[in-house]
Amino acid sequence: MKRLLKLVPILLVLGVTFYVGWWIGHPGSEKADQTEKASDTWWTCSMHPQIKQPSPGLCPICNMDLIPMSGGGEEDGPTTLTVSESTAKAQNIRISPVVARHAARNIDLVGTVAADERTLSRVTARVSGRIDRLFVDYTGVPVRKGDHLASIYSPSLLVAQQELIQAKRNLDAGSGANASLQSTRQALYRAAREKLRLLELTEDQINDIEKQASPSDHLTLYAPQSGIVLDLNVREGDYIQTGQVLFSLADLSSVWVNLEAYEQDLPWLRFAQEVSFTTQAAPGETFQGRIAFIDPVVDPATRTARVRVNVKNPDGLLKPGMFVRGAVTSTLTGKGYLLEASLKGKWVSPMHPEIIKDGPGKCDICGMDLVPAEQLGFRMDEGGAKAPLLVPASAVLRTGGRAIVYKRLKPEGESLKFQGTEIILGPRVGDSYIVAGGLSEGDFVVTQGAFKIDSELQIRAKQNMMSMPASYAGPPVPSKALDKGQLKALNDLLVTYMSLTRHLAHDREAEAAKLIPDLIKQGQVMKQPAIQSATRAFEGKRNRDQITQGLPALTAALADVVRNRAADQLETPVYLVHCPMAMNDKGADWLQINQEVENPYFGSEMFSCGLVKAQLTVKGDKSAQGQDSEPQVEPNRPEGGHEGHNH
Repeated sequence: MKRLLKLVPILLVLGVTFYVGWWIGHPGSEKADQTEKASDTWWTCSMHPQIKQPSPGLCPICNMDLIPMSGGGEEDGPTTLTVSESTAKAQNIRISPVVARHAARNIDLVGTVAADERTLSRVTARVSGRIDRLFVDYTGVPVRKGDHLASIYSPSLLVAQQELIQAKRNLDAGSGANASLQSTRQALYRAAREKLRLLELTEDQINDIEKQASPSDHLTLYAPQSGIVLDLNVREGDYIQTGQVLFSLADLSSVWVNLEAYEQDLPWLRFAQEVSFTTQAAPGETFQGRIAFIDPVVDPATRTARVRVNVKNPDGLLKPGMFVRGAVTSTLTGKGYLLEASLKGKWVSPMHPEIIKDGPGKCDICGMDLVPAEQLGFRMDEGGAKAPLLVPASAVLRTGGRAIVYKRLKPEGESLKFQGTEIILGPRVGDSYIVAGGLSEGDFVVTQGAFKIDSELQIRAKQNMMSMPASYAGPPVPSKALDKGQLKALNDLLVTYMSLTRHLAHDREAEAAKLIPDLIKQGQVMKQPAIQSATRAFEGKRNRDQITQGLPALTAALADVVRNRAADQLETPVYLVHCPMAMNDKGADWLQINQEVENPYFGSEMFSCGLVKAQLTVKGDKSAQGQDSEPQVEPNRPEGGHEGHNH
């Protein structure tokens, strides 16, 4: 018993010792787990987030220390980001649905009143002479048709008057002459009257001349229409020549309103569309008119197009030169038609939109056939017109000529997944855009926080709105198949091309140069002028700088044939890769059969500088690497070089 009691302390000491050892060893294993976890961490540059390396170091661009990247989301695609629901709430990310509804917009326009050019007339001198008297001696004076304007002294008019007086006398004196002679006298008389009529003498003036015993050397000019005098080009005592413009008259009972429409407003405007406008000269008065003309040319200085509205002006309230403010309300359908219920069942003149009738007929002004309003781009029934898709303007990230939105993918558990999607935008409608392509009704897009998602993608060295290739959004286009002979020629050329580019990537310029004769020969077998021309350009090239000068053109020609003619015939995948720093920072492409970037433009200097823009083929995947078609070269990473950076 005493011996057993002596063993108890020993057992307690052993137990404590074991526990302490386990406790000390436990953090060590945790540390090992952390070390193992750290080995999976990628490192990036805070100033150049496109830099991505598996270990700490310096940024190859700015030499700043690399920092560890945020974990998570590595299983997502290159334009996809997964965030937790709590993170989305903390970042205040909001989403809204893409809806289909008719897009209504109010367009404000400004412009001026101008005289209706169709009512302008000019009074010209039909004979030479001298202005002896002006009855209308200042511009702006209103005149009525038949009012006298000026008296002209014209000796040359004496001959024409004398011919009429003599022809009248002969006709009156020959009442007993034979029929042939009397017919001749009648013809001379009519010709004398017609000559004076062509000199713009009125019937009353010609009748008065017939009654005179001798001709007069003065001619009175009369107003050919009612209106106001816009231009007065002569004064009393001036000598004038035949054809000289003396007066310009305009009838202001109808006027033109010339409005200025910006480029983005033009899709919302149509011929015969109703316009309302106001002017400060007539407060409280709203005028109406219809668009009669939309200028097909945009002013390069103001970036506007002239929109002309024909307006009735019976009271003369609108005067040329007045400033006006116009307003147009447009509702656009999905196919670009305008909804205009007031034109339902109406027929419109294609030259004079103010002429609108309930059925077919002729224009009262020009006599042209009326056309249905539908032919002018209108639809009358809102229910029968397909509504366009609308996306909130705050969801759209504009990058030059492209537009990107972040679309929420199907929820998975408590996480939210967003994918960058390039869309085609139509006109802007208030706080929304019409979507012409890239989205469907019911899709949800990020309307608040899109820049945060885009920035996170950039930090993770993924494709954000600035780096997302335009070709990324779409799969390879369907092939127009090559025949067997051309397909074999394309395969042979691709093998030589891939060998050449990989030799350059691994700094084996001499080996690459040896392939040029085969490249040229195989290129000429292809019945593609662009490939034939691009391969001939390699003649005599020996080093990297010379060879890479012709690489972009050959790459573009090959990519076009692969994508459009052999996308579903090639078993090995073909990827289009882009380096933004190649060709003196202009950027250049090349082709690869794998997605591990091997830059032929820089070699070991920046071996992995590049971005896979698109897969050009339908069939094949990474497992196709290493097949017989792949050129046999050394391992991916050159000795003595560094990785460069990914974009």
